[in-house]
Amino acid sequence: MEKDWGYSALVEYGGKRILFDTGNNPTIFARNVKAAGADLLKLDLVVISHRHLDHTAGLVHLLSVNPSVKIYAPKDAFGVFGSSLPSEFYRRQDSLPAEMRYFDGHPEDTLRFGRAWPKGEFVTVDAPVEVVPGVHLISLVSETVGTKELRELSMAIETPRGMVVVAGCSHPGIEKIVEAATKIGPDVHLVFGGFHLPAATDLEVARIAAALHDTYEVDRIAPGHCTGEPAFYQFKRIWKDRYVYAGVGSVIGLP
Repeated sequence: MEKDWGYSALVEYGGKRILFDTGNNPTIFARNVKAAGADLLKLDLVVISHRHLDHTAGLVHLLSVNPSVKIYAPKDAFGVFGSSLPSEFYRRQDSLPAEMRYFDGHPEDTLRFGRAWPKGEFVTVDAPVEVVPGVHLISLVSETVGTKELRELSMAIETPRGMVVVAGCSHPGIEKIVEAATKIGPDVHLVFGGFHLPAATDLEVARIAAALHDTYEVDRIAPGHCTGEPAFYQFKRIWKDRYVYAGVGSVIGLP
């Protein structure tokens, strides 16, 4: 399989096959799907964590193979996955000539906007939702400079061993995502995905590690993608044999 700065995971649980994100490059994504022996026609649903291209570029390939699969994506105003707004969002000026007004002064009650992938069957999400029994989407908004107001979806799966949390890039903060998961189930067995700490200081990495290990008592951890090499090192040092490598091609199971 080929490495790239992107993220995609195939989650199989409870008889369901869920694709979480689609990587950074459609060609590399297609090659890795083939190498993994994954059949994109047999997906039950797809979850896109957020709009950044290192998580969405592979949609081009996915939709060429399976254009009818249901895709859950973040709901943003004027978002790339499609959106709508009540036409009252803008102020009116009745004294303008009709030809100078939006929609000649007679807009529809709801204005609908385009999307970057018009063929996809997108369901946009801005609140917690259980998409199939035991599989929940967590919807949070980033407050970090550079990604402020970015909405991101994470996945929380109920298992007999506890919650399994799947994160894309954790722009809202991995500890906030895990905290939201504990409201569904108090015990967190596994957290995997990108934690977005590639440039974080050692102090910040230590703070987040303490929150996950001591406050939320995460049993196993499998950070990947944008987590960052210093964070990989620190998490491996703390979780020891309960740290799971989560690079390209990894298969992570429930023991």
